[in-house]
Amino acid sequence: MTVGTLATIARRTFLIGSVAVVGGVAFGAYKVRRALPNPLLDDLPQGATALTPYVRIDAQGVTLIAPRAEMGQGIHTTLAALVAEELDVAWDSIHVEHGPPGAAYFNRELLKDNVPFADLDHGFSAEATRGAMGVLAKLVPLQMTGGSSSVADLFDRMRVAGAAARYALVAAAAQKLGQPAAQLKTDNGSVVAADGRRLTYVELAPAAAAIDLPDSAPLKPREQWRYLGKSLPRVDMVAKCTGTATFSIDVRLPDMVFATVRMNPAMGAALVSFDATAAKAMRGVLRVIDLPGGIAVIANNTWRAFQAAQAVQCDWAGPAYPASTAAMLDGIVASMTDKHRDSRLRDDGNVDEALAGGKVIQAEYRVPFLAHATMEPMNAVAWLHEGRIDIWAGVQNSTAARELAAKITGLDVAKVRLHVTMMGGGFGRRLESDFVAQAARLAMAMPGKPVKMTWSREEDIAQDFYRPAAVARLHGAMVGKQVTALDVQVASLSVAESSLGRLALPSLGADRKIIEGAFDQPYGIANYRATAYRTPAGRPVSYLRSVGNSYNAFFMESFIDELAVEAGVDPLTMRLALLKHEPSRKVLAAVASMSGWGLPLATGSGRGLAFHLCRGVPVGLVAEISATQKGVKIDKVFVAVDVGTALDPRNLEAQMHSGVIFGLSAALYGEITFAKGAAEQTNFDSYQVVRMEQAPEIVVKVLESGGPIRGAGETGVPPAAPALANAIFHATGKRIRELPLQKHINFV
Repeated sequence: MTVGTLATIARRTFLIGSVAVVGGVAFGAYKVRRALPNPLLDDLPQGATALTPYVRIDAQGVTLIAPRAEMGQGIHTTLAALVAEELDVAWDSIHVEHGPPGAAYFNRELLKDNVPFADLDHGFSAEATRGAMGVLAKLVPLQMTGGSSSVADLFDRMRVAGAAARYALVAAAAQKLGQPAAQLKTDNGSVVAADGRRLTYVELAPAAAAIDLPDSAPLKPREQWRYLGKSLPRVDMVAKCTGTATFSIDVRLPDMVFATVRMNPAMGAALVSFDATAAKAMRGVLRVIDLPGGIAVIANNTWRAFQAAQAVQCDWAGPAYPASTAAMLDGIVASMTDKHRDSRLRDDGNVDEALAGGKVIQAEYRVPFLAHATMEPMNAVAWLHEGRIDIWAGVQNSTAARELAAKITGLDVAKVRLHVTMMGGGFGRRLESDFVAQAARLAMAMPGKPVKMTWSREEDIAQDFYRPAAVARLHGAMVGKQVTALDVQVASLSVAESSLGRLALPSLGADRKIIEGAFDQPYGIANYRATAYRTPAGRPVSYLRSVGNSYNAFFMESFIDELAVEAGVDPLTMRLALLKHEPSRKVLAAVASMSGWGLPLATGSGRGLAFHLCRGVPVGLVAEISATQKGVKIDKVFVAVDVGTALDPRNLEAQMHSGVIFGLSAALYGEITFAKGAAEQTNFDSYQVVRMEQAPEIVVKVLESGGPIRGAGETGVPPAAPALANAIFHATGKRIRELPLQKHINFV
């Protein structure tokens, strides 16, 4: 089944928010329960054995076939540990490769994040809907990396893969040795008999391939773990430190040519005409090609392609969407009406009555469009030859990338070989396949020659699918020092509608992403309402690290701080009183202890607190700042986080560091503005990020409540902005309700 069938499934069998059906009933029990084919068997190297879709054994040893992309989050290290734990091999002996596109590699957790229920809601309707979404992900199937879903999705699957492979190897050894399998044990890549005879997994693999794998296999209890729960060196550490790690931008093939693109600066608008006379006369230029919305230049090196692209005279059509930032924001504000109401996912108590009966505090907050700004710009290598196309690219959505390449070239999808490489950052940008499509078009123009297509930094930022801007209006009611009501209204463009539209798919009901991080927080406020308004489709937008949480945390936690100030209550005390989720209370208590919350600070210094629950993970964050004559300096950031079970504590800490810096960059500087439909920021001089000399000391504490396994790739991002804004208020008395903060205050 292809992505294209999702539309049919969505129309006929699944309405999110109104009907939650068990997969076996709605989709057909056979399709739901059948085992998916092992994609490794289609192209198995000579002498190799694929015991499962995730485990391949050859003369070099055990290779883990990773179904999720590595973009700096360390997932390949954790997946290797999961397999090694059950397969009983030395963790550092496992080789890791990214797997090919295949139905077996579907992500069952990703769609669950889109259900209209809070992450902590485990009632029947919520769980039934999540179950149906997991089934839908299998039927599509979606092979995607995103949404902090990889660990939650693969925690059991990878361990089962290792255990099943071990079962087959032991069964093969039992046949060879003539002994019952129960009398054999395994030890670091070998099966060992009671008399000391050893057979290596490499020796046993061919025979093990003929063993029928069990439907299930016993897994080690936590107390027997050798690798999981421990801090491990990254499997890609040596390669990255020595410059031998391969990103798609590093791929070199014989007879390769090099290309770049230049698109209409007003994204989505057309190219009326162009004159390539000057470009074609430049040294090394091979071809100038017309693309939808722009041009491409193919040359004998990338620099010459870049230079020639700028020499092409282009007549661009006018903007296809609102031309200015002001017009876009006006559209968002105008959508805050009942006509454009997208959802009301929380409506506890009687908010209107409570507002009428208490002291009302209100505020409006705004956040801008944001670019992904990955360090590695969009690029891909495409080679049309021998009746097929090979593509090397760092992508987060293998399914869509492969199918789009097939559509463009007219080839059967089986003739598209997608080689997924490491990525120099993803953050949601590489869920899109526009750059893969361009590379495929250029390969068609140069049949038989590999084409490396690389975007300039300016194209990378100008042609991004941005995180949408958003506007929020919050009202709170207080009686004495008690918060009696909270009304949250958020308006934004729908990333689901926009991104699914590019796949010619329908948006499945309300877009949870608009209001996530506002409706689902574990605050026990009796009268609590959260309403989302969907701004009519405008400039294309997409997912950015933590999506709606990235702005709703700023709205919510800034306002909670305002309520605390209004009530004359310590911000920590107020949050602890309101939170009704014990792990959340514990992370707040932990971060307060770490940061010395309540202890005196020097004049001009301040601390700001924020709490946020993202993807089911509670995070507490304290920012400590000092106000100098030159501006505000961020001195320290303290983070406490609880992912249930920390499979690799050091990597979890690294993800918190990464998330905090990402969140601070957006808070301080992140903003895309528009003039005549084009982005006004196109490089790091105008789209700044936090630099090393500005980066604060970051202290992380990992808590483990033992709850469900959760991911952490996004969770450090949301609380950074509100904690910093709150710290600025407590240090200077200035309340900032609009990002980026640099518009209102200087930083050093």
